[in-house]
Amino acid sequence: MVSFAGKTVCVSGGTSGINLGIARHFATLGAKVFVFSRDPAKVGLAVKGLKELGAQAAGSSADVRQVETVKAAIAECVDTFGPIDILVSGAAGNFVARAKDISSNGFRAVMEIDVLGTHHVLHSAYPHLRKPGASVINISAAQASVAMIGQAHVCAAKAGVDMLTRSLALEWGPDGVRVNSIVPGPIGDTEGVKRLMPDEKSYAAKVASIPLRRMGATQDVADLCDFLCSDRAGYITGTVIPVDGGAILNPMPTRLETFIDD
Repeated sequence: MVSFAGKTVCVSGGTSGINLGIARHFATLGAKVFVFSRDPAKVGLAVKGLKELGAQAAGSSADVRQVETVKAAIAECVDTFGPIDILVSGAAGNFVARAKDISSNGFRAVMEIDVLGTHHVLHSAYPHLRKPGASVINISAAQASVAMIGQAHVCAAKAGVDMLTRSLALEWGPDGVRVNSIVPGPIGDTEGVKRLMPDEKSYAAKVASIPLRRMGATQDVADLCDFLCSDRAGYITGTVIPVDGGAILNPMPTRLETFIDD
């Protein structure tokens, strides 16, 4: 176990799901943890839980689509805990719909949360990142590289997130800031899996398609995040790394007709 005692960790979207799992993991390793998301009630519950783990923790409500609220949240993090050592950008939006049925507003919403939101978080945090030494993690998805019916908007958005990762690794590397993407596979205890595999048959079929024959857990993602933000990964930047039990090698279903009513 690597200690992150004294480190400041800021997690966008860190009040639920995978991102909360990451925040909780760093809390158990001694970090000072700041989380933000849109829902003030979720922020309060997340901060309470982090403090119960013994961590110094705080949070704020902010919508990643609104740059001023993101800047305010980042400023509050820095005022509370000091320069940011680890930044996790994890806010995301998704729904299942064929491209012909997606409205302009629906497509825009996902692009704004995923791509523009990632830009807002990273751009707002950049002046406050510890230089050298900071590590930035973007939470991506298999849709960035695997085309899926019913996910055109998400495929486009997550591909944008991965290219931001690579571009900023080039630009920020000379400052000693590393930028990487993590691609979670099917994580059994998340809302995404519940939405896309709502019944036993679809759930079992997905598990059977995964080379390691099991769903992942939020801890699997948190462990990779821990590694990438540690000195053990000090020469790793600009990467897009799946943590998915090999699911991306056999993306079944690559099409989501199973979950879409014609």
